[in-house]
Amino acid sequence: MTNERYAEIVRKTGETNIELGISVDGSGKADLDVQVPFLAHMLELFAKHGLFNLSVKGHGDVEVDDHHLTEDIGICLGQAFREALGDKFGMKRYGSMTLPMDETLVTVAVDLSDRPHLEWKAELPKDRLGTFDTENVHEFFWKFAVEARMNLHIVLHHGHNTHHIIEAMFKALARALDEATQIDPRVQGVPSTKGSL
Repeated sequence: MTNERYAEIVRKTGETNIELGISVDGSGKADLDVQVPFLAHMLELFAKHGLFNLSVKGHGDVEVDDHHLTEDIGICLGQAFREALGDKFGMKRYGSMTLPMDETLVTVAVDLSDRPHLEWKAELPKDRLGTFDTENVHEFFWKFAVEARMNLHIVLHHGHNTHHIIEAMFKALARALDEATQIDPRVQGVPSTKGSL
């Protein structure tokens, strides 16, 4: 394992232009230039609560809607996260967080297993927050889980404020990933009896 777990991803399509970098062992700094303000807010929270250093320049066809840019940033973040983790030697692998935010309670659990899966147990009360379609939240997490090749379980226990629910999801994901990516000196090699992840 190298000392710095960092990766950069560039994605340019007819719909989006994204440059993204993440340092897993950071201090919570976010440098964001993202055309979807609500997503930028969530990414800032993700970096802060996971203690990741995250930079994202994301522009796209937001005049159509926010879907393409939100989805593609999820793809890039997942790819960068997986690349940054490298061989995963000594890593805890599992992490979970049950996080309250006012009336909302969310649990997020992750397994950095190299087997992608999203389990989503949540219904969002509102279809839109400002100009942001809230169905894009599921799309973001799905593409992130697939590209990071992780098990990601998101469970909403209760809550009625859509902003609070989504914010709690991003914060809980960050905390769960911070736990899962920690290096445990007791772990020899990768945390799997198979010998690889």
